[in-house]
Amino acid sequence: MITTLENGIRVVSQETYSQMCTVGVLTNVGSRHESVTGTMHLLETMAFGSTERFDGLEISNILQDWGATRFVSHSREQTLHCIDILRPNVQKGMELLSQVVLEPLITKAPTEVEYAKEVMSFQAQEQMPELALGEALQAAAYGSDQQLGKPHFATPESIALLNAPLVEDFYLNNIRNNPGGMVVAGAGIAHDELVDMAKEYFGAIEQKPVPVTIQSTYRGGSQIVEKPQTASIYQQTLPEEELCRVALAFPVGGWHSDSMVTACVLQTLLGGGSSFSAGGPGKGMYSRMYQQVLNRYGWMESAEAFTTFADEGGLFGVSASTPVADRVPDLVTILADQLACVAIQPVGDIELSRARNMLKCNVLTQLESRLILFEDMGRQVLTYGKREDAATTCRKIDSVTAGDIQKLAREMLQNHQPTLVATGSHLDKVPTYDEVSRWFR
Repeated sequence: MITTLENGIRVVSQETYSQMCTVGVLTNVGSRHESVTGTMHLLETMAFGSTERFDGLEISNILQDWGATRFVSHSREQTLHCIDILRPNVQKGMELLSQVVLEPLITKAPTEVEYAKEVMSFQAQEQMPELALGEALQAAAYGSDQQLGKPHFATPESIALLNAPLVEDFYLNNIRNNPGGMVVAGAGIAHDELVDMAKEYFGAIEQKPVPVTIQSTYRGGSQIVEKPQTASIYQQTLPEEELCRVALAFPVGGWHSDSMVTACVLQTLLGGGSSFSAGGPGKGMYSRMYQQVLNRYGWMESAEAFTTFADEGGLFGVSASTPVADRVPDLVTILADQLACVAIQPVGDIELSRARNMLKCNVLTQLESRLILFEDMGRQVLTYGKREDAATTCRKIDSVTAGDIQKLAREMLQNHQPTLVATGSHLDKVPTYDEVSRWFR
């Protein structure tokens, strides 16, 4: 059930049989709306810090006393703050959540801002290779001058530009005074109870100008990211293998596209993962990337399909890694072949049925988690203005045909330039962008 308050805040909930409740607030603001890279990163790092009524250490102690855990997530388009709390304490949890979301101290807590910047500096130096690949993918696909191509995480250069007044101004104009872009969601709580608490703690917010979303257009391109020159502090104890990581992607529709479910089925069909997986038979490693790539090429460290979605568009692609320098050109060729094969040859009935069933299994299994149920409800209402139940989602998955998959693959490959990204070692072995583009022409 969804209820809209007088100030525009939407409330959605689902009661579950549990002694715990998950309640939280989602907003339609993300790093794409920043004027200075890293603003949202800083707000995420400072989340559940000092507020007008509590200091940061006090909040940590209170959450422990109440049997609660807090979670914070910031993406390119949305933010999420939530508390997983014992049911008898949910009223107190909502009051604390309103403080965290609406009254965080920023200019009045300069030491916390500086500490957060130190944490971000460390994270920038120690960024995981997979995150670096994802950041490069967005920049290469859209260009850094468009909102979806902007960095999501702070860079060493942008951290120096961040200060408390700038961050507080962004927070006030985009998050604090934007009830029309807020959703209060709850899992494990009665709807009327959540509506009453939302009115009490969030009903007085008044709408001010909303954040400006400028549509980004897919361009395609290439980006090669060299390894950092400074050695990791973990290098002596946890040496990283000299891997070359490559991703090859094409555009697909976004959250509102009719082809989104088809892209998800195709991602499950290609599947993949790491070359090593503990356990015996029966693990279901029947996806193409396992059968046709990882099981055939022992020099391949990982290979998998991926999707990223935004309001106006998304990316579908495949990525892989190898420590063998001479095999890097073969790796890129194999990735291109996997995409081309889907466009050329319709998938078989058994393979398609397996992919659809696996995707439905993943969706239903995930929704058994109270935290994921909360997030799914909140993000659906924030994105679509409504909530779709699991049965409807499963019907959409079952309706995907082999023709739909082949049509999507052909449209991706024939109508758009590819995006090619590589990070790590042996980058001189990666085929040029022009060469890879010619393969698909």
